[in-house]
Amino acid sequence: MLLKLEHLSKSFGGLKAVADLNIEIGQGELVGLIGPNGAGKTTVFNLLTGVYEPSEGKMIFAGKDVGGLRPYQVTHRGIARTFQNIRLFGDLSVIDNVKIAFHQHAKYSAFSAILRLPSFFRSEDEMESKALALLEVFHLRGRAGEVAKNLPYGEQRRLEIARAMATEPRLLLLDEPAAGMNPQETRGLMELIRWLRDNFQLTILLIEHDMSLVMGVCERIYVLDYGMIIASGTPEEIRTDPKVIEAYLGEEAI
Repeated sequence: MLLKLEHLSKSFGGLKAVADLNIEIGQGELVGLIGPNGAGKTTVFNLLTGVYEPSEGKMIFAGKDVGGLRPYQVTHRGIARTFQNIRLFGDLSVIDNVKIAFHQHAKYSAFSAILRLPSFFRSEDEMESKALALLEVFHLRGRAGEVAKNLPYGEQRRLEIARAMATEPRLLLLDEPAAGMNPQETRGLMELIRWLRDNFQLTILLIEHDMSLVMGVCERIYVLDYGMIIASGTPEEIRTDPKVIEAYLGEEAI
């Protein structure tokens, strides 16, 4: 089991945003986390990535509790994420956005960088090559020198995923990756997500409101409402679950 959340809770004053959450995700799985607005989905991602510290419970990743770690420590452990609202370094080039993420794996010391020793240049050249190869995967190599904020919206989305991949994660968290995309871009994203999982031996957990993407790409789905899991299962099981229909459409829909 790569990720196991045990009785995970997060409170903000008197508000319990996540309550007694239990989730298990195995190596190589592609899992969805869905629910109405305000259900607590992004809070779960913020807990997993060290933005928030759990009020209760455990987050076991690769056999170790990561609760309470800082975001950079979580990234070093092998968890990377994207954001619902794109958070690129807009004034930097496309390739520099990716190289920044690669720097956590840099093979030179601060001393080597200051003195511009051969090890510094070798490592920088290696990161440049890796960044270009990754941009090729995301069909962005031809944009490498452009300023990130000047990219079309769909390409900015792909760049954010590419930057997350540059940290060499074992678990990739995708927060609303299809937000703002048209149907054609969404279909391309579905193919990309599957390809990344299969070719990088990734485990992927995604939050998404676009049900065509969720049902088309996820193998299992957890449904969150008011901070609690109300259903879990295959896409077909979730599609027909009365609790899920009620959460999204109201009791009269049943």
